[in-house]
Amino acid sequence: MKPHVTKGSVFDDLGFDKAEAVNLKIRAALMNAIEEQLDKKGLTQAQASKLLGVTQPRISDLKRGKMHLFTIDMLVNMLSKLGKPVHLVIDDRIAA
Repeated sequence: MKPHVTKGSVFDDLGFDKAEAVNLKIRAALMNAIEEQLDKKGLTQAQASKLLGVTQPRISDLKRGKMHLFTIDMLVNMLSKLGKPVHLVIDDRIAA
């Protein structure tokens, strides 16, 4: 079998257009950060849902990686509620 050379990320490799691939990478990073915080805090899905103001099935969707169900702004708000502010960097300049 010939080894596969990646284009940069799984989203690029799967053929998403550049804009969609960037959006998916951002959502994946935010979801990963949320999961890390939930694990670090030792929260159950029920506890996390109360803290984040969402239903328990939404936490389950997050943990199962259902990116298409979450927007970037929703994920940023969740991280904020977990005490982890998000900073945006564009062209090596902090924008927010």
